[in-house]
Amino acid sequence: MNDDPVLSDSCSCTACHEPVRNDMIDIMRDWFHSLPHQQHTYADDQYLFRRDDPVQSMFLIEAGSARLVRTQRGGGVVVLQRASAGSILAEASLFTPTYHCDAMGSEPVTATLVARHALRRLFLTNPEFAQAWVMHLSGEVRRARRRAEILSLRTVAERLDAWIAENGKLPDKGRWKSVAMEIAASPEALYREIARRRD
Repeated sequence: MNDDPVLSDSCSCTACHEPVRNDMIDIMRDWFHSLPHQQHTYADDQYLFRRDDPVQSMFLIEAGSARLVRTQRGGGVVVLQRASAGSILAEASLFTPTYHCDAMGSEPVTATLVARHALRRLFLTNPEFAQAWVMHLSGEVRRARRRAEILSLRTVAERLDAWIAENGKLPDKGRWKSVAMEIAASPEALYREIARRRD
């Protein structure tokens, strides 16, 4: 049996992986701040970047949250990542010339920006950073799997239950639309489900 919390994937509960995540947040923040960087603040729903923009910077979220979204042909929107404080937004873009999705603030968000070429050079020349990056990505893969599990549930009620189990509680009403996007429900369907629970 594997007792290493970094390598074990036998438990899907957030609490089991949270200490590792907190450690990785500190490690990745230290690496980002060791390179030349800038800090920017973005308004609620302001784009940090758009699909097909050239990747010039990597984003470490310092405060607030942003979401990575892809618009479908029918006009629907799928949330691929919800990046809160300590998260790196669109990590895979370190290895791609252009962004494959749009990124926007879910609320006012502050991010540290590091040039992509500087982070790539660090990845290729510093084994310690490369290992930290890989460990960070493995944690993101686990979280992506849990998001996929939520989206596989049939009803809005089931998806909302799973979202709350993952995130603790519903945010303020002003952010319910973002939750609806994350669980692939219309805002109206989510509002009805929340209202039903309060009756």
